[in-house]
Amino acid sequence: MGVAIRVAGEADRELVVRLLDTAFQDDPVSNWVFPDPAHRRATHPKLMAAFTDVVLAEGRIDLAEDGSACALWLSVPAGNHEGEGETEGADEDGPAQLRAAVDPGNERVELIGRLTADIHPEGRAHAYLWMIGVAPERQGEGLGGALIESVLDRCDREGLAAYLEASNARSRALYERLGFVLTGRPLDLPEGPQMWPMWREPRPGRQARAED
Repeated sequence: MGVAIRVAGEADRELVVRLLDTAFQDDPVSNWVFPDPAHRRATHPKLMAAFTDVVLAEGRIDLAEDGSACALWLSVPAGNHEGEGETEGADEDGPAQLRAAVDPGNERVELIGRLTADIHPEGRAHAYLWMIGVAPERQGEGLGGALIESVLDRCDREGLAAYLEASNARSRALYERLGFVLTGRPLDLPEGPQMWPMWREPRPGRQARAED
C-alpha cells in the first residue's frame, strides 16, 4: 500500500496526541491503566501527550501525510535500554515523574513504565517502536503496516534489530506478519491483560530482493 509519510515536528504535536488518544482509548492496556471510563476520557490524553513529548525530543515520529496514522520510534544504543519507564526523565525516577505529571493518584501509570522497562532487551542496538496509532475509522486499511515497514526497510539495510511490546492480539498478529517474534515470556499486568515483548532480527537482502 502506498502511504505518503513524513517526519512529524512540534507543529504536529496536537495531531499526534489526538491520534494516539483515539487509537488507544479502547486498548486493553489503556483500560487497565485507567479502568474508569470517564476518568480515562479525561486523563488518557495527558499520558499520550507525555509520550509524544518524549519522542519529539529524543526520537522520531513518522506521520501519514493525511494525518490518519503515526508511529513513535526511539533509537536504543547497544548496552542500554529505553522502555517507557526510562525515557521520561531519562533516569530511574522517570515512572514516578510521569505519574506525578499525568495522574498522581494512579499507581498504574508508574507501574506500567517500570514493568515494561524491566523486560526491555539489553546489549544490542535496536529501533524501538514505542507506539503506533491509527485513526479508528481508518483501521484495517494497512496504514500501520506501511508506517512500520518504512522503518524496517531501513533497519534491514543497516543491519539493525527492532523491538516493541504488543498490547493486544490484533496488533500482535500484524507484528508477526512483519517478522517480529515473541522474546521471553509475555508480561502479565497485575489483575490485567498481557503484553507481548517482540523482537525482529534484521533481514539483509530483503530490500534488495524487493527492488530486483
